[in-house]
Formats: sequence, C-alpha cells, structure tokens
Amino acid sequence: MNPIKKAVFKVLSTAVINVKTHYKLYRSIIIAANPYIKPLYNALDYKMMVTGREIPVRVFRPKKEGSAKVLIFFHGGGWVTGNIDTYTHICANMAKQTGHTVVSVNYRLAPENPFPAGLEDCYYVTREIMINPCIVNCQFKDITIIGDSAGGNLAAALALMAKQKGEFMPRRQILLYPATHFDHSEASPFQSVRDYGKEYLLTAERIETYMQLYTQNEKNRHNPLVAPLLAPDLSHQPKTLIITAECDPLRDEGEAYGKKLREAGNDVRIIRIAEALHGFLILPRHSKTVRTCYAHINRFLNDYET
Repeated sequence: MNPIKKAVFKVLSTAVINVKTHYKLYRSIIIAANPYIKPLYNALDYKMMVTGREIPVRVFRPKKEGSAKVLIFFHGGGWVTGNIDTYTHICANMAKQTGHTVVSVNYRLAPENPFPAGLEDCYYVTREIMINPCIVNCQFKDITIIGDSAGGNLAAALALMAKQKGEFMPRRQILLYPATHFDHSEASPFQSVRDYGKEYLLTAERIETYMQLYTQNEKNRHNPLVAPLLAPDLSHQPKTLIITAECDPLRDEGEAYGKKLREAGNDVRIIRIAEALHGFLILPRHSKTVRTCYAHINRFLNDYET
C-alpha cells in the first residue's frame, strides 16, 4: 500500500471518541457525515408491521423498467450505528449497479436493543417478504439477502435462523466483509486481526467494543447467531458470495466462513478485493474498488438467478 495512504489511515484510526460510553455522540457524527438528502431516484419509505411492531424499511427501485428482482439489505455499523438514512447513497447505487430493487431494513440498534433484537427485525422483515413476495412485486426465487460488515453478520445469522425455524430459506446470500467470529483481541485465531487491526480505519479494539455493546451477556458471544463460524452444522445454506477486503481485520474470518460453508457442501464463491479497506462501499461509485465489487456481485446474481 502507498506509504502516504498508510500514514493517513494511521492518523484516522486513532480513536478520538470512546464509542462504548459515547455511542450516541458517535452515531450523531455518523449521521452528520452522511446527511439524508431526498434522492432523485425512486425511493419509498414503508413500515412493516411484524410481531406487533413496526419496522421501517426503505425501498430503492432501479430506473430499469420491469425489474422484479430484489436485494434485502442489512446495513453495517457494528450493530450500534448506521441506519437507512446513512446508507441511502450506498443502497441507491446498489439498485443502480445491480438493476435490483433494494429493500433496506432499519433494524433496532444496540446497546438499547442488544442481541437478538436487530437480528429478529431482519429475520421478520425477510420472512414477510419471502412468504409474500408480492409485497415487493417479485417471486420467491428472485430474492437475495445481502449485508455489509455487521449487516453481513446479520445476513449469515439470518440464514442459520431460517434453517432452525424451517419457515423459509433464502436461495442466495451476499456477505460483504462480514463479521463471523467473536474474538478480535490479540488472542484471535486470525492473522488479519493482528496485521490490520490498528492502522487501517476499523480497529480490532473498535470491533471488540461493538461486540460488547451488541452481546452484553458474554455467553452470547459463542452463540452461532452472533458468531456464525461457530455453527456446528452449516449444511443446506444459500448459494453464497463472500467479498472481503485485503486490509481488513475481518478478512480472514469472512474467508474462513466461506470455506466452512463450502466444506459443508454449499455452493460458495470467495473474493478478496486487493488493497481494499473495510467499509469500502462508502467510496465513490466510480472508484475501482466499488466497480470491482459490483462486477463480482452482478456475475454471481446473473449466474444463480434462475
């Protein structure tokens, strides 16, 4: 990596705010840095009533007429930050780049709503759409779940939960630089945590903080619905695309999850984006990293949407 870039990342990686004690302030900063501006494209807000509660979703429809294919999207932010507003430009670009309708789920955040609250929101919205695909004007076979970072974790956990409950099973899942393990300390079994956990924007310390806020009860860290890599049986999972970033502490665990899925008999593609950092979807849509990512996503969707 370019030494100048690396020096900049080192400075930016220095935590100024203690997220564990000032998570609300950190959320405010994230929101201020990603202001919601009513888009020029077709975006509609809904509230889905499930289990007696309303779960907000934002639907982004591509300009392409007649598209009936859907991506159900779960945003990142360590289960603590992020919402449908801060991810609006990412989802709008996703709809444009893939030609799919994108349904972004505004799930509940920790620590006010720790595990499994956010996962349950994602599961219930997905279940409603899967069982009644006419809600988004598509068929069951045309639905793919997708998430980035913590959202990738939620997508993977959702598929495991779907297998447990037996109510539905997504046909495809796309996991973008997902968290799949519970330990991001120096004792982590993954070298990428040690190689990229200090000076590459997302730090291992920050991941540990997010995990503590999300799980609260330490026993939950070992739950496969928090750490999918711990699942004893990964058979009968969706066709899977996992995209990781080379300079990301979560890289190795994401790839390890893909390999374990493959060993369990699933159809899995694992792609590593060279020199990319965690969270690269936030980059301008014309950047090489983002264009490369969507090229792989579209190839996966085109090959398996039958």
